[in-house]
Amino acid sequence: MPREEALVKLFYLAAAFLFIFGIKGLSHPRTAVKGNLLAAIGMLLAIVVTLTDNRIVDFSIIIAGFIVGGLIGATMAYKAPMTVIPQVVAVFNGFGGGASALAVGAALEEALRGEWIEEVTIQFTCSVAGAGLIGALSLTGSAIAFGKLQGIVKEQPIILPGRHVINVALLAVAIGLSVWQVLGYHPEVFRTTSYSLGDLEQSFSSKGFKKEFDQHGITLSNHVSISLKGEEVTITDEEYRETYLIRQSSEGLSVHSRSALPFWLMVSVASLLGVMLVIPIGGADMPVVISLLNAYSGIAAAGHGWVLNNSVLIIAGSLVGAAGFILTALMSKAMNRSLANVMFSSVGVQKGAEQETEDIYTGRVKSASPEEIAMMLDGARRVVIAPGYGMAVAHAQYAVRELVNDLEAKDVDVEFAIHPVAGRMPGHMNVLLAEAHIPYDKLKDMDQINPTFEETDVVLVIGANDVVNPMARDADPSIPIAGMPILNVDAARSVVIIKRSLSPGFAGIANPLFAADKTLMLYGDAKEMATELTAALNEV
Repeated sequence: MPREEALVKLFYLAAAFLFIFGIKGLSHPRTAVKGNLLAAIGMLLAIVVTLTDNRIVDFSIIIAGFIVGGLIGATMAYKAPMTVIPQVVAVFNGFGGGASALAVGAALEEALRGEWIEEVTIQFTCSVAGAGLIGALSLTGSAIAFGKLQGIVKEQPIILPGRHVINVALLAVAIGLSVWQVLGYHPEVFRTTSYSLGDLEQSFSSKGFKKEFDQHGITLSNHVSISLKGEEVTITDEEYRETYLIRQSSEGLSVHSRSALPFWLMVSVASLLGVMLVIPIGGADMPVVISLLNAYSGIAAAGHGWVLNNSVLIIAGSLVGAAGFILTALMSKAMNRSLANVMFSSVGVQKGAEQETEDIYTGRVKSASPEEIAMMLDGARRVVIAPGYGMAVAHAQYAVRELVNDLEAKDVDVEFAIHPVAGRMPGHMNVLLAEAHIPYDKLKDMDQINPTFEETDVVLVIGANDVVNPMARDADPSIPIAGMPILNVDAARSVVIIKRSLSPGFAGIANPLFAADKTLMLYGDAKEMATELTAALNEV
């Protein structure tokens, strides 16, 4: 191995270690900033080494892309509030997948013109096809996920008739086009009976065969190379960057161009498939979808690395893909649902919810004012707050922090109960509460907090519904959330639920907790109610 190549691989190995240590650092809030910095340094090292190794002479396009992309990224990061982080993650997933699809497509175009690789192998085109398919799917899938989270696309599942058949057909077409590209798509340009394969080199020297190209509207430069491989001749125009294949048949010579058309058709079909897969999935299942799309973007990047024979890109993509798949599995487990159920069951379509709600709630639901709730909180020794998506929508995290500060000033022990799939992305509630500077040690996951509810005086549920619904304990398979682990808030002495109305959650079913004897409803916007509770608590 040449010394320069060994040095490059050594730097790539160092970058890979930085990626791994960076991910490890992200596993805890105290080391998250350091972990993020380590991963960023690793990526910078990988980029610099790659550019140096490939001896890039003209950096103008690279610098322009760095400036434009850097400005867009910095603006998004600076202006985007923490409540829209799920949308930002979805956008980044899509950009990563889309970039991989476009990059491998460009690499294929160059390879078919005879540039930078000696031979277009099956391994090369398989990597191109795989990265292109997954990258395009993650691009449009992430775009739909962004639209649902942002409210541009209807959050509830959009059910198209025969969608499963359509999806299977689209996948089959995409795979078929990929196979077509892998096996080689070389459309015929023209035929001639005036020459044979053995005459080509001499005829090109005399410019005889070159005139055949001119007669069919193809102009060749004076910088043409000819190579014979088996029963096929390759003609490479080094100036015009075109490659032609010439084959012998019973009808003479057939001249073929080398085309990436099947690849681009496959990318188009895969893009449509991405839309079809995500659009029937409801907003509350977005944590799983975003994790899966994150894994897809990583796999696409790894495929891109195989295409470019770049080891650090393979490592980085594999790390992202593996982490995404693990997180997807954890999110699915937290919902007690399989990935197939999340992707294809369209949970969130409400069927008969109005009648069921009326039967459970009529005459049983009790409401209270902020002043009454404040008196309950003032007399409590232990309070647990269970946040949900409603807190994120209302941007209530800062108002909740003020309420917590006042409760602690009265010697009330306050903790937060965090359900793994509360919100619209993994760790959504953690991110919002961290933004409000709530100490991380107050955030307890489901396994930690559930055994303590029996010792809790008041549970304050803010904008959560399905994750505290006791119907999840029912074994009836017709209940969408049956078997899903929940926060056992109904074990506490008293429960206060801040919610705008009694409307069902994403699963489309009533919540018996709202009508329980120990439950009081506090109707209103989460931020406004938290503010009013704080004011009332100060007057007690």
